[in-house]
Amino acid sequence: MRQRAALVATVFAVLLGLAAPGFAQTAPTLEQLVSLKRAGAPVISPDGRLVAYTIRDTNWDENAYETEIWMADTQTGAVRQLTNGKKSSNAPAWSPDGKRLAFASDRTDKRQVYVMPIDGGEAEVVTTAEDGISSFEWSPDGKQIAFTATDAKPQALKDRDKKYGEFEVVDQDLPMTHLYVIDLGSRKTRALTKGALAVGSFAWSPDGSSIAFDHRTNNDPSNGSSADISIVSVVDGAVRALVTQVDSDAHPVWSPDGTRIAFETQMGNKDAYSYSNGCIAVIPAAGGPIEPLTRDFDENASIVNWGPSGIFFSASSRTWSYLYRLDPQTKKVTRLAHANEWMASSFTFSRDFATVAFLASDPQSFPELFVAPVATMQPRRLSDLGAQVAAWPKARHEVITWKSQDGTTIEGVLHKPADFQAGKRYPLLVVIHGGPTGVSRPVPYNSTTSYPIDLWLTKGALVLEPNYRGSAGYGEKFRALNIRNLGIGDAWDVLSGIDALVAQGLVDNDRVGVMGWSQGGYISAFLTTHDSARFKAVSVGAGISDWMTYYVSTDIHPFARRYLKATPWDDPAIYAKTSPITYIKGAKAPTLIQHGELDKRVPISDGYELYQGLQDQGVPVKMIVYKGFGHGLTKPKANLAAMEHNLEWFDKYVFGVTTGTK
Repeated sequence: MRQRAALVATVFAVLLGLAAPGFAQTAPTLEQLVSLKRAGAPVISPDGRLVAYTIRDTNWDENAYETEIWMADTQTGAVRQLTNGKKSSNAPAWSPDGKRLAFASDRTDKRQVYVMPIDGGEAEVVTTAEDGISSFEWSPDGKQIAFTATDAKPQALKDRDKKYGEFEVVDQDLPMTHLYVIDLGSRKTRALTKGALAVGSFAWSPDGSSIAFDHRTNNDPSNGSSADISIVSVVDGAVRALVTQVDSDAHPVWSPDGTRIAFETQMGNKDAYSYSNGCIAVIPAAGGPIEPLTRDFDENASIVNWGPSGIFFSASSRTWSYLYRLDPQTKKVTRLAHANEWMASSFTFSRDFATVAFLASDPQSFPELFVAPVATMQPRRLSDLGAQVAAWPKARHEVITWKSQDGTTIEGVLHKPADFQAGKRYPLLVVIHGGPTGVSRPVPYNSTTSYPIDLWLTKGALVLEPNYRGSAGYGEKFRALNIRNLGIGDAWDVLSGIDALVAQGLVDNDRVGVMGWSQGGYISAFLTTHDSARFKAVSVGAGISDWMTYYVSTDIHPFARRYLKATPWDDPAIYAKTSPITYIKGAKAPTLIQHGELDKRVPISDGYELYQGLQDQGVPVKMIVYKGFGHGLTKPKANLAAMEHNLEWFDKYVFGVTTGTK
């Protein structure tokens, strides 16, 4: 009887796509990878009973990723879809009494705030911002909603366009973003800020009388580190400055009693950048001395909320990520996690801070929605998105370490096929993350935008994602190791990782390829011109090829001069030393170049420069320009194309198979 029951259970598992051990697993297609549904933006109800969250789906007909809001009951585990409108609904937010849910939607073209009752009824639009809203937050009494919106084009510019046609005055025609509040009873909207500033994040005071907000001089990405914090009175719009230090002060959060404000800061360090640790500090809401709290925490701490037991923040720890609690009196930091190998994010608390909901995964599990008591952090899964991949191969995702050329310890994620065999040498594909302060994590079926990692595993390859120097999660000193050493030190880390796998007998040294996007594309470009003989093929996605031309054309001018500690006019030698194009004569490996047509972060001129240089050297090269896209590819068909182009390129040069001519 037991054998018969087991057989029946196995048959049902296969029919449901939940392949049991011993049954052949079916490799996914590229379309299936792009179509994977993913959870996001969880927000728990004030009483902790419900969690609203989004699920992203793929609309191939409209060539769009669309999100709808779902609801999970933390007591029964029941889930249901809450919205089903045209386009997307996202950013769910509970009213303070838990009876209504606000969300943002672009169902009528412009992104506006909608409010719907939880016990049934239609969603009703409440904002009418001309160009849509950015973010929003309920007032503590639930009678108002504050929101930010970017200014529509002023009449003077509309008149200018009408007279002369459209043109832009660089660094002058910059739109501003302001803070507004709408009364939900009268539907009257008032502007709380005005003038030349761009409001970012904001938070209501517990008594609802004021809003703390961070703001920059304008929306130019180069000015991201200029943020200060001010407080505005909701009644009359009076604004007073609170924090005006040099460099960035942002993300204000009120203490439960409304007397203090915590925020993320560089504490006036004018030399700080993404390689420097920020810290959490507090200041009296009335103004006064600033007290840093997390100087001894060697990573960037992102504030989540401030509850009765302390300030909660999230942070990376090597490849993992956790929730932490900070005692503002003793400055003691406590990690809140049920396991060491855990990647959790998007934390949201019930009103009493007894329950937390979040997204998480581990090296064996697809990312899901969880809920847990804060006291124990024992998670209970609320979603079942992993069912999508249950019948697919169960690859292994391991964190490995090796020594780089200068003795620095480097970590990386090594993906192994489901049928991995010890003693066999495999082809190796190296996928390099961007940033450089990004981080690769051991998450199943996580790569669905440019590089089909999971399909390469089914083809019998190993895939390595190195967390090279500069990556987040390893402390400030590690993040600063590529200052004036970009490309060079990064290449040491990649090449030494390959050497370590070859020495262990895992990798066929004659079948290695490398690729990456953004900073990963830059490192790939550096390798294709500097260490090209090591690779059968290279793919450069939106990568920098020449730091000098990049410096003058990117939309984030501080990046190069902060990392290289000079402008091209002050130190042309360091710009040449770290530029892939300098070593173009050494290029040998067949190289695919992928770039968005409208990329402002890494302008497409860098792609063309590398393309022409490789052509002049007689190196096999192919450049693909994705029309209408900027630095990232944000539509499913473009993601499908990019993955297919990479699949074909490495099939040809690493696997020796011709799969298409797209």
